[in-house]
Amino acid sequence: MAILIFVESAEGAVKKSSLEAISYGTELAKQLNKNVVAIAFGKVPDNELAKLGNQGAQKVLAVDNDKLEGNIQAISTVVSQALEKENADILILSKSSLGDAVAARVSAKIKAALASNVISLPEVSNGFKVKRSIYTGKAFAVTELKSPKKVIAIKKNAQPILEGTGTATVEKFAPAISDSELGIKVKSIDKATGEVLLPEAEVVVSAGRGLKGPENWGIVEDLAKALGAATACSKPVSDLNWRPHHEHVGQTGLKISPNLYIALGISGAIQHLAGVNSSKVIVAINKDAEAPFFKAADYGIVGDVFEVVPKLTEAIKKIK
Repeated sequence: MAILIFVESAEGAVKKSSLEAISYGTELAKQLNKNVVAIAFGKVPDNELAKLGNQGAQKVLAVDNDKLEGNIQAISTVVSQALEKENADILILSKSSLGDAVAARVSAKIKAALASNVISLPEVSNGFKVKRSIYTGKAFAVTELKSPKKVIAIKKNAQPILEGTGTATVEKFAPAISDSELGIKVKSIDKATGEVLLPEAEVVVSAGRGLKGPENWGIVEDLAKALGAATACSKPVSDLNWRPHHEHVGQTGLKISPNLYIALGISGAIQHLAGVNSSKVIVAINKDAEAPFFKAADYGIVGDVFEVVPKLTEAIKKIK
């Protein structure tokens, strides 16, 4: 029996969140005495896929079919066939927009129990119980999966990445896909661009209406560049078209879990906190000492962002 890991990639490289998923699967495989097999879609070089052995994957099924790009239904069919091929009863993936869509479809296809937002390894001494983050990170739930087949979507940054010295075997995988599924036509795929993509970023610098206008975003970008961070914004900022909508984090935007989240001129409404409260460390900079964000932040600076942020950026550059 095996555990199958669904691997996401971008620009020919495996995403950090998928390295976390493989590491999670490896730790679980040790408990259950199973093999770890990964399945990767797209044009990822074989030598990059072989490196997944560092996280514990023993084999990688490489699927390179241009007709599958953006076709979630067909991708789910391929994953289901891979589960059968490898005699795998557990699928592990990272919780993401793509991961959520694939997890739901695969669980329906193979009649598996599905648990999402999982934050730790399961308890398997008496059944199969997983701990999940619920209510936008305000509470936890322990869920028992009773089905023989299981799909587990882990929360980003919940699993440390293993760093070993293994090498995975790369095997080409080209299963049969029906014409009806390949008949879905994807007209276009719009992808966010930037030096650091927000969903994968370990450090995020975000700003709100306290920046007073899009013309002042240079100080945000300078700080982000100094830190090697991604940029984000609050919902009012994206609604005003000061920043692109794919940078909006919050309850109705992206939900992120970086190691460090720096909020500049954001009051900290509950809707915004719902998207960022899983961050490991939160720093708030705001001239309003009563801003709600200070109650959620690990560190806070009461001051004018136009005075504090340039000085912070210069200090970081000197340290580097």
